[in-house]
Amino acid sequence: MASFPKYDVSHKDMANAIRALSIDAVETAKSGHPGMPMGMADVATVLFSRFLKFDPRNPKWPDRDRFVLSAGHGSMLLYSLLHLTGYKDITIEDIKRFRQLGSPCAGHPEHGHGAGVETTTGPLGQGIATAVGMALAERLVAARFGSDLVNHHTFVIASDGDLMEGISHEAISLAGHLRLSRLIVLFDDNGISIDGPLSLAESGDQVARFEAAGWSASRVDGHDPEAIAAAIESAMASERPSLIACRTIIGYGAPKKQGTASSHGSPLGAEEAAAAKAALGWSHAPFVIPEDIRNAWLAAGSRGHGEYEAWLKRFTAAAKETKAGFERAMEGGIDPALWTALTQYRKALTEKPVTVATRKASEMALEVINTHLPEAIGGSADLTGSNNTRTKGMEAVEADDFRGRFIHYGVREHGMAAAMNGMALHGGVIPYSGTFLVFADYCRPSIRLAALMEQRVIHVMTHDSIGLGEDGPTHQPVEHLASLRAIPNLNVFRPADAVETAECWEIALRTEKTPSVIALSRQNLPQVRLKHSDENRSARGAYVLSPAGAKHHVTIIATGSEVMLALEAQRQLEAQGIGASVVSMPCMDIFAAEPSSYQDRTIDPKTVRIAVEAGSRLSWDRWIGRDGAFVGMNSFGASAPYEALYKNFNITVDHIVRAARQRL
Repeated sequence: MASFPKYDVSHKDMANAIRALSIDAVETAKSGHPGMPMGMADVATVLFSRFLKFDPRNPKWPDRDRFVLSAGHGSMLLYSLLHLTGYKDITIEDIKRFRQLGSPCAGHPEHGHGAGVETTTGPLGQGIATAVGMALAERLVAARFGSDLVNHHTFVIASDGDLMEGISHEAISLAGHLRLSRLIVLFDDNGISIDGPLSLAESGDQVARFEAAGWSASRVDGHDPEAIAAAIESAMASERPSLIACRTIIGYGAPKKQGTASSHGSPLGAEEAAAAKAALGWSHAPFVIPEDIRNAWLAAGSRGHGEYEAWLKRFTAAAKETKAGFERAMEGGIDPALWTALTQYRKALTEKPVTVATRKASEMALEVINTHLPEAIGGSADLTGSNNTRTKGMEAVEADDFRGRFIHYGVREHGMAAAMNGMALHGGVIPYSGTFLVFADYCRPSIRLAALMEQRVIHVMTHDSIGLGEDGPTHQPVEHLASLRAIPNLNVFRPADAVETAECWEIALRTEKTPSVIALSRQNLPQVRLKHSDENRSARGAYVLSPAGAKHHVTIIATGSEVMLALEAQRQLEAQGIGASVVSMPCMDIFAAEPSSYQDRTIDPKTVRIAVEAGSRLSWDRWIGRDGAFVGMNSFGASAPYEALYKNFNITVDHIVRAARQRL
């Protein structure tokens, strides 16, 4: 076994500092989860004091190890560790205000509230799945820039609940397939769930399960520091991802509540908290850490500074081009040449218009993007030929070769979405991937977290309406656009043609703190933008595509494949002497954030307003008003050629014209 740092206090004292802070914070808040931090304090102490590569003085060090507390309910474990090791963002006053408004010590860890919180966790399973993306990004960035700059591990503490969630199956399967050997999961194997003993609902063998998925897996006494250290050391030498099942006692030290569900999600209570501290030999006042123990933890936090300085020397000595590329990649920057190339591409489209499905238009835009953006990492959930997310020359990422830029995620939509979150959080790559829009339901929890964490993750979601045709209502999205638009800080795009598709891609890439869904058609669509503009007209969410020729009486608002119907309806209304404008709304979310003056100029509130979208009405009433009309879906679809479906569900030019005339 390798030699480890020596501290002036015992392992027990250092671990008990975590337990004491966790007890005190939860008692003060009268809310929280003390059991997990008390049970996993020994494991966390070994990890942070002996193995984890980090430097609180340089918390954004690109080559730091990533630590993910997938069991986010045990957040006081993380806050205690960050405070004790010297992270300035988590003070003792913050810990005293655990779970209070404005404190970085939220009920569950939230990315962005303080350095050292690598990802938002709490929804079980999300942390371990996100960590798979971090470990994958580490390999991808190392393959591009070399091991002198990128050479670190991703560690996870996961609970029984994390491993019961379905997303964990997708995540560990993908990690095993790609042999992500720098991913190490420390499983809090305490045998307790909220309802009581784990045996009420689970009888599987997690070690055997992980081994079957291609992982190294072992069992260890989670309260034996030397056994824990030996297991971690072995895992770090493995050529496969590793699970270490740490048998622990939840609420360790609490005389009456340890080993029971009662210590999981409620304060111990004053009497049991005092008894626990007495049993642990901790006689100090609440929130007080003796100087010798505090100094030992600060020494643990300083342990990685030398490694940081050595890394900085290697970075400084690297070639100028390598340094510039690495810094840009890790900061999420994009070469401005891409924007010029996309503008030139849009101009070429207006010179030679194309009639293509917007999923094909997306592929065409990606040919330009991927040529100029080496950070772009694509993928698909076993729908590559349908999503059109793999451009020419993109090699697949394989377990033995991470130089590729395309990931075959398999039929793992939820795991894919979470992995992309992890890749974005890690930095150095800009992830995008594809599936069908109807399967956004499988991705939704991860999409929501991307929005909450303000991460640039791009979801290409094709087959966006009944326009997909014969596959029928199981595959035809109806409520999905409205459902996704309900998520704060998520841009949902539905472009009408090849020009708008390129514009939407540009917006998605420029928007660094907002994830995007780009909903794309299966069926071919004519190009509706025939005049070039250097301005990205989609950038304000909606714009007047075709103004009224006669006196303005009607405004037709449409998205995606229905814009062409709106334009034909406009032509017919104008022929009847009824002035009508057509507004294309590729992104309702962006338009909703525009000033009301622009909104009213675009959608004149004094006109009859008609919205046309092959989806549900929800989210449209704001724009059409009480007296407006909606031409779209109010039921599930059906199996038939798409032309017959549009006619059957009354999404037609005639129906738009009739709706306008009825309201004049």
